[in-house]
Amino acid sequence: MGCAASMYRVGGNKKPMNIPLVTIFTPSLRIPIDSSFQKPLKGLVPNGLIDRLTYSRNQVALLTNQTDVSGVPELLRVLEDYLSLLVGLTDQELGFRELVEFKWRSLDDGRQEICVADSWFELLSVVHMMAMLTLIQANSKLIPDQTDTSETVESTDKIRCAVDLLVKAAGYLHFCLREILVKLPQDIKMELPLDLQENVIEAAYIQALGQGTEMQLASAVESKNATLSVKRRLACEQLSYFSQAHCCLSTCDNLNGCGKKHLSFLKWKYLEAKAAAYYYHGLITDKGTEPSCHISAVCCFLAAEEILTESKKACLNFCLTVPITRAPVAWGAMKHLNKKIPEIAARKSQMYAYLLEEEKSLEVLPELPEFELSLKAEEYEMADKDGAWDSENWKIPNQTLKMHLTDDEEDD
Repeated sequence: MGCAASMYRVGGNKKPMNIPLVTIFTPSLRIPIDSSFQKPLKGLVPNGLIDRLTYSRNQVALLTNQTDVSGVPELLRVLEDYLSLLVGLTDQELGFRELVEFKWRSLDDGRQEICVADSWFELLSVVHMMAMLTLIQANSKLIPDQTDTSETVESTDKIRCAVDLLVKAAGYLHFCLREILVKLPQDIKMELPLDLQENVIEAAYIQALGQGTEMQLASAVESKNATLSVKRRLACEQLSYFSQAHCCLSTCDNLNGCGKKHLSFLKWKYLEAKAAAYYYHGLITDKGTEPSCHISAVCCFLAAEEILTESKKACLNFCLTVPITRAPVAWGAMKHLNKKIPEIAARKSQMYAYLLEEEKSLEVLPELPEFELSLKAEEYEMADKDGAWDSENWKIPNQTLKMHLTDDEEDD
């Protein structure tokens, strides 16, 4: 998963039989590997609490390697349970923040591991993983039958569920930006892998909202009650989201294979949104009575047609960028626009050819309107610190320095 955004197994132990199909892109996925709580916390934290931390983290690793997409809700529940224990290690008063070394491995490159002795890094990694798993869930809602990748789902319920998951994933990522990254010292932030760096997380956060807006536009296109103004607004908002996300990611240096694929995905979606925005803006402009309105409308339709062609090339580039994926058959707004944009562009160009000939000075592509972005992330509130961290209830056996050193030697 991650760059392999639609693999059938979360842990990726078995390679998928088919090239994964992507509707909602998951930029990356990182999983925990062996880390020891016993040695650094022995004598400082009750053994029962150490055992719970160890068991909870091991459960995350175990489920990650065994579950498929249907098991993601259970994995998310285990991650939430682990967080309530983990947050105690970040408590400044307890002073345990830098005692444990936390190890994680990227699924995109199994050899890429990182080890950081900072519980805020562990917190960042866990919440980021929750965001990626939620994006994977959202993708699966629109591709329910992984054995038939030609099937697409456009039911209102599926789209609404995907939007809910996208705003939840955005909430996790926003929490990473607002509450966790700011706690990490600069030297650790400099060493973070690409997918955990601020600009990449911000791009993923904005992308989730952009794809949520894309789903809303898909519903509007299918609705008889949605006006042209609503469709134009959603297309323009979608364009703004993907423009911002692309800008965030393009500022990153040394983008790796998965980073390049993420950037190519954002470019593809940006171009699709731009084509849709010009199409709907053209339809509204064409309702005017002045010749300049019709000329502007034709300019919009021709621009939409040209951008649509570019978006198809960008889609192919995304799919062929390693790791290779497949895009779904055109659905939602694009299923409609792939047909309508060329038709309208050709018809309106012929209809107003005489105006274009007479008023060449008016052939200027109009600026698209700007709208306040309406889709917001679902605010994430992390679970409270587990009650076991209440130091007043701790009963730790007295241990001399000599005994502690002896235990360390035995552990070695």
